[in-house]
Formats: sequence, C-alpha cells, structure tokens
Amino acid sequence: MACLGVFVAYLPVTTVSVSLPAIQRALGASTSQLSWVSDAFVLPMAALILTTGVWGDVHGRKRVFQVGMACCALGAAVSLTSDSVPWLWAGQAASGLGAAALLPTTLALISHAVPDHRERGKFIGLWAMSMLASLAVGPLIAGLLQEHVGVRWIFLLPVPVSLVVLVVAAFLLPDSRAPHGRRLDWPGQITAAVAVTSVVYGVIEGGADGFGAPPVVAALVLGAVSAVAFVVVERRSSSPMLDLALFRSPAFAATSLVAMISFLGLIGFFFVLSLYFGLVQHLTTLEAGLRMVLVSGTSLVVGVPVGRLMHRVSARVMITGGLVVMAGSLLSLTGIDAGTSYGSLAWRLVLLGVGIGAVLTPMTASAVSAVPYHLAGMAAAGNNAFRQVGGALGPAVLGALLTTRAVGALPDRLADAGVPAETGGRVLAAARDQGLGAAAGLDLGPATEPALTALGGSFLDGLRLCLTVSASLALLAALACALLLRPAAPAGRPSPAAGSTPAPADGVSAQELQRTP
Repeated sequence: MACLGVFVAYLPVTTVSVSLPAIQRALGASTSQLSWVSDAFVLPMAALILTTGVWGDVHGRKRVFQVGMACCALGAAVSLTSDSVPWLWAGQAASGLGAAALLPTTLALISHAVPDHRERGKFIGLWAMSMLASLAVGPLIAGLLQEHVGVRWIFLLPVPVSLVVLVVAAFLLPDSRAPHGRRLDWPGQITAAVAVTSVVYGVIEGGADGFGAPPVVAALVLGAVSAVAFVVVERRSSSPMLDLALFRSPAFAATSLVAMISFLGLIGFFFVLSLYFGLVQHLTTLEAGLRMVLVSGTSLVVGVPVGRLMHRVSARVMITGGLVVMAGSLLSLTGIDAGTSYGSLAWRLVLLGVGIGAVLTPMTASAVSAVPYHLAGMAAAGNNAFRQVGGALGPAVLGALLTTRAVGALPDRLADAGVPAETGGRVLAAARDQGLGAAAGLDLGPATEPALTALGGSFLDGLRLCLTVSASLALLAALACALLLRPAAPAGRPSPAAGSTPAPADGVSAQELQRTP
C-alpha cells in the first residue's frame, strides 16, 4: 500500500512536465502560467506535508492515507475535465493535497510495520523505487495518450488506480498512530504555509513582471517574515509540527538540505527540459517522453543495487558521489543545441539518472534512521517537506531565470537572424507578455523562420544558465553532505516491556529530541 501510494502521489510530476508545451498550446498559457501548472501541484504538497504527517500521528495513518488517495482521484478528475488554466490549477492543487497526505503517511506506515532499522532500509528502498517508477512511466503514459486521444487524458490513470487502492486499503491496511501524544500546531502550520506560498509566488511573478514590482517585493517580504515567525512559534510550541531539535542531528540536517537543493534543481530541470524538447527541437510529447524516461528509468535501475549496498557503503559516500555525478551530467548538457541528436543527448540523461538513483534511497533512509523511533514520522514528514519546498521552487526559480535570460538575449538574436526591427518588436512584445511559446506561434510571413531561429537561440541561452545553476546547486548539496553527514548508530524501537525511551541517534539526546507538554 505504501508503494502504491507514493506511485500515485508522484505520477502527476512527469506526466505534466513532459506535457507542458502541449498544455501551453491547448490552453494558451504563458510561461508564468505554465510555472503555476507545476507549482499548483507541488505548492500544497510542500505547505501541508507536515500537517498531514501530524494528522496521521494523531488520527491514524490509515485514515489519512485514504483521504490522500481520495484527493488524488478528485484532483485528477478535475484536471481531466478542465478547459481553462485556472480549472487545471484547481485540479493540480487537489492532487497536491492528496500527495501531501500520502508521502509522510506511507513512510510512517513502513516505520511502524518494520521497526528494525536494517530491515526497514530495504522497504524504504522499495518505496523510493516506486517513486522513481512513477517518474519513469509518467512521460510514456503522457506521450501515448496525447498521440491517440488528447492532452487532457494524461490525468486519467490516477483516477481508477486511486479508487482501487482506496477500496483495497479499507480491508488490508493496518492502522497505526504515533506512540507519543501529538496535536495539531495551527500557528506553525499557518506560518509555514504562508512562507512557502509567498516565496514561490514572489519568484514566479518576479520572473514575469520583474523583482522590483510592488506585489513581488511584498510577497517576498511576507515570505521572509513568515519563515522567521515559523521558527519562533515552533521553538515555543509544546507540540511542534516540526521539532527544531531534529536539526541537532547532523544526518537529518544534511539530508534535509540535500533534499531541498537537489529537488530544486531536478524538478526545475524537468520543467525547462520539457520546454526545450517542445520549443527548440519541436518533438512530440511521446518523443520527448522517450528522452525524459532515460533519466527516471536509469534512476529506477540504479536504485536496486544502491538499496543492497546501503549497509556496506556509507550514505555519505553514496549521496555525495551521486550529487557530483548529477552536477557533471548537468554541466555536460550545456553543450546541447537545436540539432543535438538522440544519441548525444542520451548518455547525458543516463548519467543524470545514475546520479539521482545513487542519492534518493540513502537520502530518505538516512533522514528516517537518524532520529529515535518515535520521531520517525516527523522526520519523514520534515524530509519530504524540504524536498517538496525545493520541488516547488524549482520551476519557479529556473522558470524565472529562463525567461529573464531568454528575453534579455532575444533582441540581439533577432538582429543577428536578420529579422526586421518592426517584426522583431512584435516578437519581443509577445515573448515578454505571453511567453516564448506564444512568440513562436506568431505568423510573421517570410520572417517566421529566422524569428524561430532567434527564439530557439535565446531559449538555449536561458537553458544553459538554468543548467549551470542546477549543477552549482548539486555541488553545493554535495559539499553539505560531505561536511554534515556522519555515520550514526540508528535508534531502535522501544521495548514494550521496559517502556523506555529509544536510544539517541547522531549524538542527540532523547531529552533534546522529545518535548513533554
């Protein structure tokens, strides 16, 4: 049930990413609106994942799991019937809420069912591979459905799968709760949600309207103030949503930072790569999916031996090495252009998949195993929250960089291509107001072909900047992992007979990690 849950939760990530050019054409969306198509899903997942983790601890993880599956089915059904961008945002948001309920709940269910940390690592590996399997099949599903029925049908599969899993879970899934009493932390939830939403909104709109625009400045200031308020209220809360003492564990701190940075680069990379396939190489969704599956498919294959090596090779070595490989592959992708062949692109994408596969499973397992057993649910939710915050910021940050750099380079590219000044002005205005996709759709008569060449060149300028930033983020995450992640004696499950507190992990005392109201 945990593997099926995470499969459904992550299915919209790559099905939507690879379909962005088709969605843009079908709904007439701008680049900024396209960013929100991705972030409408990731944002509620990032903002609410800690709250749903607490709900599972308090009210039972089985119940929250079922609510999450129902939200995924509802969100997919709304997206399936959408005929406008706001309607699609609504469906994506409902699916994101369902994913927020599923991610911490599925990991907590595994931690409850498999208390031994060595045995638990195998099941967390299966959980991570299910996530990668979802990312791998998503582009192929999207491509095949668009080839035969249409872009909206990419949202069909989660509906029957969610409903079937929902029914089966009612009979087969055992329930569990946190062994220590918890309650909802509304001040923490509100400040966290406002902080994440404000920052993502500010970054997306800043890329479209400029970071000096008053609404953008106000959003970023509100995000910073809310983040500080979150830290203050969590330190004072008797039942915090995210106990800040968890960060005294170097392993938890390192894996959370790695999760946020790596997913910022990774999800942002999928966003800009899908636009490259559509706007520069003019590929169909299926052709783009066959290329993107090289990343997630390789990650899935690599995840199998990585899961077996987790108890022979330290997580520090695997995660750091994987991040360095990711950085190298991203830098190698800066050499692609409009005419790059499948073979030339394939080895770069396979190399990226190898790096991701080496990072994902040990990163998740280290975060959960770095703290005492009774805090495994909170640690899982916290690690997933940082991952999804990075995932939400990815399309926002890289989309803003892409738009800013591409539009800035466009005048020179148009002039070099020999596009007349008046026609170039139309292209530039369309790119600024409606995005590069809208500019590429203009009928400019004899100037259409050189204008498309100029647009492709300016897009590649923006893409190379995004790839360089993503590679730098991966190297930063590798440095953080090398400095902070240390081997630790994982905490075991408390003996029911003794009723004692679990052994501390990573040099953090049980008193520091457990607050008693």
